[in-house]
Amino acid sequence: MHESESPDTSNKVGGFTPAIVLLFVGSGCSALIYEVVWFHLLRLVVGASAISLGVLLGSFMGGMCLGSILLPRLISRRFHPLRVYAALEIGIGAIGIALPLVLPMIGDLYTSQGSAGLGSFMWRGAVCGMALLPPTILMGATLPAVARWVKATPDGIGRMGSFYAANICGAVFGTLLAGFYLLPQFDIMVATYVAFAINLLVAVAALVLAARQSFTAQEAPEAPTSAAHAGARRWIVGMAICLSGFTALGAEVIWTRLLSLLLGASVYTFSLILAVFLVGLGFGSGMGARIARIANNPMFAFASCQVLLGGAMGYG
Repeated sequence: MHESESPDTSNKVGGFTPAIVLLFVGSGCSALIYEVVWFHLLRLVVGASAISLGVLLGSFMGGMCLGSILLPRLISRRFHPLRVYAALEIGIGAIGIALPLVLPMIGDLYTSQGSAGLGSFMWRGAVCGMALLPPTILMGATLPAVARWVKATPDGIGRMGSFYAANICGAVFGTLLAGFYLLPQFDIMVATYVAFAINLLVAVAALVLAARQSFTAQEAPEAPTSAAHAGARRWIVGMAICLSGFTALGAEVIWTRLLSLLLGASVYTFSLILAVFLVGLGFGSGMGARIARIANNPMFAFASCQVLLGGAMGYG
């Protein structure tokens, strides 16, 4: 990761959009292969109950949230976004390939400290956190890393929506590949090796793209004159998005629990439910990317989606 010195041709992400979309497809594919593998391994440790599923999903998504928060604070803006992205993918692969070897030791630690009630719940959370937070923090940092290359314009925001949609499309493929082919036909280590190979391919491709396009760090935008008003508005928007994510993941746990009673609590059921959930997110993010380019009032568009979502959850 080196600082670029070619400002004349830097930061022109548009021509590289299809290539970056492919990077996010591969990144999402490998991430969900890992998730299915880790779910399969961790449920042997903490169980396959609704509480365990909630803890697993909470640890996975919590790590991604931490990664998106920590990256801007820990990684300098001077580094080329694609080189940062490549380093993150290599880190994910290194931890991902080591985790199946480490999880048995974490399992022994869990069983040696048996407890019940709230203590059991907290201990499950600690075990899942030890296993999932390191790689998922790196996963969560990938999209913010590339976001530094995209300007905060309607077109740029729409492009980020396209990257997110591509990431989810890859995640759907990875979920189905792991749940219905790699694990049934081979084993956990083969699935892990496939995900690791995808990580390496994505990292190499990102480094090649970085070598072909320079990057000049842009200064962080200055706070507007009405900083207090803007800050309050950001808090309101952030809380609205937080509540939206809270209901979405809560609904996923509930639906997984209900469908598991119908279809059986197997890795196939988890993979199928997760794939359908991600397909919906992928279509929604693709539509959101288009809406972001044309919407005059994004807040109203977001509010409309939440109203429709309430009715859809009632249907589910």
